[in-house]
Amino acid sequence: MVAVAGATITLASYVTSQTRAPRAGSLVDVTTSVPEAGASLASLGGATHEKRAPHVTRSTQHRPRTTTTVIRTTTTTRPTTTTSSPPSTSSPTTTVSTTTTSVVAPSTNGIPDAASPSGMAPPRGNALGGYHQRYVTGFPGTSLPSGWYPFTGTPGGDPGGQFAASHIVVGAGVMSVNTWRDPAFGNEWVTGGICNCGNPQTYGAYFVRSRVSGAGPTAVQLLWPLSNAWPPEIDFNETAGDVASTSATVHWGATNHIDQRKLSIDMTSWHTWGVIWTPTSITYSVDGRVWGSVTTASEIPNVPMTLDLQQQTWCASGWACPTTPQTMQIDWVAQFSVN
Repeated sequence: MVAVAGATITLASYVTSQTRAPRAGSLVDVTTSVPEAGASLASLGGATHEKRAPHVTRSTQHRPRTTTTVIRTTTTTRPTTTTSSPPSTSSPTTTVSTTTTSVVAPSTNGIPDAASPSGMAPPRGNALGGYHQRYVTGFPGTSLPSGWYPFTGTPGGDPGGQFAASHIVVGAGVMSVNTWRDPAFGNEWVTGGICNCGNPQTYGAYFVRSRVSGAGPTAVQLLWPLSNAWPPEIDFNETAGDVASTSATVHWGATNHIDQRKLSIDMTSWHTWGVIWTPTSITYSVDGRVWGSVTTASEIPNVPMTLDLQQQTWCASGWACPTTPQTMQIDWVAQFSVN
């Protein structure tokens, strides 16, 4: 266990071979007016390949998986999936000493600003060495910024789940991804999901300032392939419905191998979640501090991807099932490309 800015890090480095079907559903066009802990983010780099047109027919939902396990490092329990069952909450034997973590690129956490809903404004354009800021939004007004597309439909492998565009709300300087029992869907639990499909890129960095209101639906911040040819997938903040921890998972390979890290932290407080993706590494950060990384070449995607933000219920599977309405609030999103 590692104390990191009030959080406890547990690294679970394992591989799971799984299968799942493409995320079903649709997008609604409502366009309107951290390498291993202790390393420097400034040393990360890579080429950028971009396609700017939104892929509006892209599917948006997770899929059922069958699992066979190939252990990369010793764990105390069988690795679990992140969709049809919740991410594992056990403590694996792979740990990180307290001396290997350090605050790096703290400016990626944002700029202190009492007028911001989260107390932090987005980072400056030069906050991350070797990168430039190619996109940023603080969700002003009451409409979605151009390039953002909400999800609709029933999640694949989760017949009790439902996405609806009405569950994405912009106002008071935040975007809210909401879960509540919706009379329009027979009083079922309905969630929000959205992608910044207008800003795909290959390699780069993403920072999301967010918090959740409480336990229940799983809140996920992820990178998804623009082509919808899955895998790969990079989940850099996935709560499994918990408010005391999150996980980060890379999916790769034709049979869906996974490599997962876990972090104990208060998800109801504002945090800046980051992922820095290069040709040779995937780095996870929180509040300007690296808390995990992946450096195995075969695991790292090399295709254009987009940022997705969503909540999802898994009541039919017996987990991530809310009892009261819940929200994931997003104060701002910042996206960086390699210089």
